[in-house]
Amino acid sequence: MKRILSVTGAVLLALSLAQAALAQTKTITLGAALQLTGGLANTGRYYRDAYQLAVERINERGGVELGGERYKLMLEILDNQSDANLGVRQYVQLLTRDKVNFLLGPYSSSDALDDSSVAEKYEVPMVQGGGASDQIFSRGYKYIFGTLPPAEDYFSSTIEMLSKLEPKPKTVALVSADDAFDVSMAKGTRKLLEKAGMEIVVDQLYAARSSDFSSVLSLIKSKAPDAVLWGGLEPDVLNAIRQMKSLDVSPRLLYSFTVGVPTADLRKALGKDAEYAFGMTSWLPSPEFKDDWFGDAEQFARLYKEKYGYDPDYHGASAAADVETFVKAIEAAGSLDAKKVREAIAKIDFQSLFARIHFDERGQIILPQTVIQVQDGNVVAVYGDRLVNKPRYPIPSWDKRG
Repeated sequence: MKRILSVTGAVLLALSLAQAALAQTKTITLGAALQLTGGLANTGRYYRDAYQLAVERINERGGVELGGERYKLMLEILDNQSDANLGVRQYVQLLTRDKVNFLLGPYSSSDALDDSSVAEKYEVPMVQGGGASDQIFSRGYKYIFGTLPPAEDYFSSTIEMLSKLEPKPKTVALVSADDAFDVSMAKGTRKLLEKAGMEIVVDQLYAARSSDFSSVLSLIKSKAPDAVLWGGLEPDVLNAIRQMKSLDVSPRLLYSFTVGVPTADLRKALGKDAEYAFGMTSWLPSPEFKDDWFGDAEQFARLYKEKYGYDPDYHGASAAADVETFVKAIEAAGSLDAKKVREAIAKIDFQSLFARIHFDERGQIILPQTVIQVQDGNVVAVYGDRLVNKPRYPIPSWDKRG
């Protein structure tokens, strides 16, 4: 009996010491409301997983140094169920009830547009890599920062590439959803096409998260453009390509999409029908992108795949850089005061696994897109500041594919 009591006492003492040590650990909490369920969950998971991996890695490497002490990062993540209105309420909760120190962003420009108003109202910085619309950054807000390039420039590299290929497209169909990102993307793309001397013969908006594109595709088929440039969310792109095939809609030279093409899920869902699709990415897992915590982007991608069982794309890489941005800014500010950290973020300049993080006066980074294409089931970089690999161009019509 005495031995049992002795063992029980030792266990209780160990638990008590562990709890005491935990209570003494200084922490910094980052909060986010993400799309973990609902229609945008497939992309929302990139942010959850990358946030978690970055926090774990930074803590393993010593955490955050502040005032001669070490702090551990913590995450408070809520599921906004792909509901933007719920997300706004949850960001208020994170600040007023959960008392998080700083905010990480959600996926999508529409969500970031709404949620950043919470950050501005409470004067707490939000760093997000999910929204690129100029609507987010044109309001004069001081507490929102973004690590995706401007939506208006998304097709810039693609149009530049097309100007150098033969035959050069003369006519283009521009299709986009009516959400915040795609409205900004279409606005910028119109200017880019005009400058390149390409005529827009179809300029069509559709309701975000639509599943039936038959009317848009019928219009495209009747106009027979040389190229189709399409903006929308990943499910939109998936449905668009499927319906292009079923309705036998083939532009003469090329079709390209703002999202989806970099992700393995889309290629798996489409199989051989994903072949030849052009897209873009602001990140590739290159060892050239050095990083203080992961070594480089290639090592980040390897660790991510080992932990979660799927490859990261630019969404995950930008999310990890968002966490790193807060660490750099907190250490530079030497404080957890929101205003001081905000000032440090505005001045920050460092190389991350994603890109060089340095914000312009509006709070956004400038970053070129790399044009990619699906070739033999793989994503191949075909154009950045030059032709990297040979694009398969013009793309064959559906009836001429194997």
